[in-house]
Amino acid sequence: MSAKPILVGIEKLYRDVSLGYQKKRYAEAVEGYKSYFSSDGENIRIFSAPGRTEVGGNHTDHNCGKVLAASVDLDIIAVVEPTDEPVAVIKSEGHEEISVRTDDLEMRESEQFKSVSMLRGITKGFTDRGFSVGGFRAYTVSDVVKGSGLSSSAAFEVLCATIYSYLYNNGAVDPIKIAQICKFAENKYFGKPGGLMDQMAASVGGFVTIDFKDVESPIIEHINVDFDSFGHALCIIDTNGGSGDRNAEYSAILDEMHEIAEYFSVTNLRQIVKQDIILNINILREKYGDRAVLRAIHFFEENKRVDKLVNALKRNDFPAFLASINESGNSSYKYLQNVYSCSDVTHQGLSIGLNIAEYALDRKGASRVHGGGFSGGIQAFVPFELLKLFKMELEKVFGNESCHVLRIRPIGGCEIDMESLK
Repeated sequence: MSAKPILVGIEKLYRDVSLGYQKKRYAEAVEGYKSYFSSDGENIRIFSAPGRTEVGGNHTDHNCGKVLAASVDLDIIAVVEPTDEPVAVIKSEGHEEISVRTDDLEMRESEQFKSVSMLRGITKGFTDRGFSVGGFRAYTVSDVVKGSGLSSSAAFEVLCATIYSYLYNNGAVDPIKIAQICKFAENKYFGKPGGLMDQMAASVGGFVTIDFKDVESPIIEHINVDFDSFGHALCIIDTNGGSGDRNAEYSAILDEMHEIAEYFSVTNLRQIVKQDIILNINILREKYGDRAVLRAIHFFEENKRVDKLVNALKRNDFPAFLASINESGNSSYKYLQNVYSCSDVTHQGLSIGLNIAEYALDRKGASRVHGGGFSGGIQAFVPFELLKLFKMELEKVFGNESCHVLRIRPIGGCEIDMESLK
């Protein structure tokens, strides 16, 4: 706890061509903090937490499966000052201020699905694990596109936890514990069910494969890959979602997979094998319905596919990697069935996006649903020679700046070295 925490220069987080923009963005955030909180900014510190992209393992983490994910170069930054009052205050640009007393951490039903519940839950998670908390004021600015599967919620959670880690624990809370605390806050306080992938990818940083067989001690392996070297760009397309609340849709996936697991007297699908499903398929269909059975089958195949993706990258077999990405998208569409909502069939932006992407890619590259599904974003690996046309075709449908070309960010939640902003 006495070692000096590591500060990160912004040149390690963003590509060279965007450093000028980022310095301007950070400077504007500092001015926003000073103006909003009427502060001279003498004691400010700056933190960053990235969005994440899921490359493989669609809806496997909540059943102790495997994933392939990465932090990306879109992030939320926070200009922060510690305070003597036991109150954490956050003003996010474009949103109302939220605040939590660090000595008043009981759950409030009225806060469910609101960002204040995440802050309260994270504060509670820190205290429950024996870490220190205290008051602060923060002004945040985000370029993590909401609703596109980049998990702006996980980025916000990791940002809050990183602030507590550095302000009051000398940066000593390791990324896995931060992710676990954030998942606790999202599941219990915010009220959204889900696994650990989003928070883990944003907290750990880099391009990683994670095995959640033991959720308390997940196995993490960093994968050294540069998509540029394969002549492809990683794109996320925001399809502008649909209408309505999708939490019930997400919950149904977890509930149905867990029902299948419970039939075999286990807590998650990782504790059985696909053959168990096949041998009992008629009973399972009758008892739980065909969709639950198909979703369980997706889990087993997607879990194996993560290994296929990792092995393809390790042997530099990019065509095999792309083939598995397409297989993942096909499985999500047909078996997991998270591409559109059965209760809102008039809105199928993901399906439209996948169709346009398939046309624009002309049998090259790969595309798939990105993240939770039902609304939001798709992911595509686009050959450089098709990138301009690809962006044009997708943005004709979904609007300017709906297609984001991303790079892998090597670092998760962190404190910024102020010297690097000069």
